[in-house]
Amino acid sequence: MQGRAYCFFTLIGLILGNSGVQAESSRNTLTPKEAESGWEMLWDGKSSNGWRAIDQASFPGSGWVIEDGLLICLGEELPDEQRGGAIVTARKYGSFELAWEFKIQAGANSGIKYFVDEGLKASKGHGLGLEFAILDDTNFPYEDRAAKRTCGSLYDLVKAAPGATRPVGAWNQGRILVRANQIEHWLNGKRVVQVEKGSPHYYDLVSKSKYKNIKGWGEVVRGHILIQDEGPKTLFRNIKIRPLDG
Repeated sequence: MQGRAYCFFTLIGLILGNSGVQAESSRNTLTPKEAESGWEMLWDGKSSNGWRAIDQASFPGSGWVIEDGLLICLGEELPDEQRGGAIVTARKYGSFELAWEFKIQAGANSGIKYFVDEGLKASKGHGLGLEFAILDDTNFPYEDRAAKRTCGSLYDLVKAAPGATRPVGAWNQGRILVRANQIEHWLNGKRVVQVEKGSPHYYDLVSKSKYKNIKGWGEVVRGHILIQDEGPKTLFRNIKIRPLDG
């Protein structure tokens, strides 16, 4: 009986081990169903193709590392003069569905911005576009814990519904869905933000935010997607997009 039990658990271990290998081997690739549904890899998992530094023609020479199928922003591990700054897509997008995975460290303070217009800036590149906040809700980097800046929030406009964030060191799944003016943020399979862009309520949110004095902010209908260079080191993978407006 002990021999049979040993063989059984060994077999289960092999199956689980093989499953892990298969999962790793499929990283940064589309399933046939995804490809058929119009999904595209926004990052190919091995190069900087399709991305560049903000306001630049090429990818940053430092601050960002591509290795083992991971896009790594070194962030505060580097002195300011060696930071690479934010990166943006070469293409612009209107209506779309964006999905990705991210892993944070304690005190994380990053984000994914969309509808990015490089001409709309305040200071240090702030105010470029709407933002899916990526933060450490446990070791919150802001004094005001009631701020609309928790993980998954539409940064400074709509606070994410609580309870969806995984612990520091675990992989999280982010998703942004934009259909015309309808915007949704999803975190680990839970919808945490829903708002209608351009509605009276939306403009009221903007008027109470840090962006209120940036003319044209929040009105861009087609723009770049941006990954921030802020806070401690942050890891990204499986970044894919499904354009919904052709």
